[in-house]
Amino acid sequence: MIDLLLDTAPRWALLHAPALLVMAPLFLAPLLAILPSGRLSWLISIFATLFALFCALILVGQVQASPVGVVGYDVGNWPMPIGIVLRVDALNSMILLLVASIGVLATIFSWPTVKAEIPERKHPLFYSAFLVCFAGLCGVAITGDAFNLFVFLEISSISTYVLVALGAGRDRRALPAAFNYLIMGTLGASFYIIGVGFLYSATGTLNIADIAAKLPDLAGNRSVEAGFAFIIVGLGLKAAVWPLHQWLPNAYSYSPSFVTMFLSATATKVALYALIRFLFTVFRPEFAFEQATFTYLLMPLGLAAMITCSFQAVFQTDVRRTLAYSSVAQVGYMILGVSVGTVAGVSAGLFHLLNHAMIKGALFMAVAGVVLTFQGTTIRDFAGLGRTAPWTMTGFAIAALSLIGVPLTAGFQSKLQLGYALFDQGMWWAVVFVVFSSFLAVIYMGRILEAIFFRPPINPRKSRKEAPILLLVPLWILALANIYFGITTELPLGLARDAAAAAFGLEAF
Repeated sequence: MIDLLLDTAPRWALLHAPALLVMAPLFLAPLLAILPSGRLSWLISIFATLFALFCALILVGQVQASPVGVVGYDVGNWPMPIGIVLRVDALNSMILLLVASIGVLATIFSWPTVKAEIPERKHPLFYSAFLVCFAGLCGVAITGDAFNLFVFLEISSISTYVLVALGAGRDRRALPAAFNYLIMGTLGASFYIIGVGFLYSATGTLNIADIAAKLPDLAGNRSVEAGFAFIIVGLGLKAAVWPLHQWLPNAYSYSPSFVTMFLSATATKVALYALIRFLFTVFRPEFAFEQATFTYLLMPLGLAAMITCSFQAVFQTDVRRTLAYSSVAQVGYMILGVSVGTVAGVSAGLFHLLNHAMIKGALFMAVAGVVLTFQGTTIRDFAGLGRTAPWTMTGFAIAALSLIGVPLTAGFQSKLQLGYALFDQGMWWAVVFVVFSSFLAVIYMGRILEAIFFRPPINPRKSRKEAPILLLVPLWILALANIYFGITTELPLGLARDAAAAAFGLEAF
């Protein structure tokens, strides 16, 4: 299919896909802000995300067809290391494809929830902020410049704070959640840019490939080691790595339903991509301080997140908070895979990243349907919904089983790959943590499923009411993807393995 796309795509798209993927949504955002109609803003947002997906598919094909597995784009025809370079390989082409795909599904699903939760006069501004956030996330994934990455990180973050705060129309607690997110996000960005400053003082360049080429000659340089530490903390905060995750539960719980769904499937994933990029492309696993980071920092934090946040999820009564703490626990799985420091470990972490985006996207879509039709998010509100909204709740159940890791689901396959990577390194004890965390997932997701399918409705007269079709279609696309990729893993696992090889600088294809 991608070969056919490359053969039929217009020449301007083939030449400028890296720039257009970011520029199209970014330039359309101001237009949306001045439109009088929210519905028109929604339709233009769908077009923008579809165009970004078109460009992402082109880039995946070009990367696979490239003899070196890399597509470069010199912005303004200024070559590296002087100018800003957009650089696409198997690692970030996978992330771009993920963000664009989720962006399309999220935008289609958004209209019923935005109409219900956001004042009508703010609809154009809401979609304008969304496109800025979407462009920022794509920019983080595609840029080949360390400072430009900071710029895009802040573009996406500042618009995200606005999107979270707009949930105040439904729940006033969205305002302190957005403020907390702003403070923590600013701290993360500050740590990151300080780290980049240290690297610039040591290497004299901001180009990621140029920095990577110069670092091997700077062994023992204190500025390099300080820069590494600041960057890891900054990106760890953005990725909600335990214990730097305190902004996430409230942000996910009180945001507009569409914002929660989109952020859970993309924002932390893009930050994790940036972390992997610096760990394996800029710095190298051969560096002594990075090996120590894997062994004494990232692996313990990943294991702690899996267990601690799973326990916290068990004791939540609100479904959105349960899923929020679960998200931090799942980030722990990804960090555990990365901390193994091998191609197999990183590919397992990236495979789980892809699957978790599908899982949480489906789960939060289903929760949005409940918020829209029954106005509740507690486990008690979900009682009996398996009878009153069977299509919505069956989609939720499929994604929940995938989150637990039931065989023949995508979640099982990525946990299996993580187990293989751990056993290859003799880390059988870490597999015990994975199994125990999955057992805790049985408990906290089982409580919700038990309420949905085995308890009577709180109000027996509550009429049968499904979520709108615009919500059900993307929900079931993601739910069926969890089943399909649980049976045949060729596409997502192939993308993850190629991405891991690219991160290590190996031949991906």
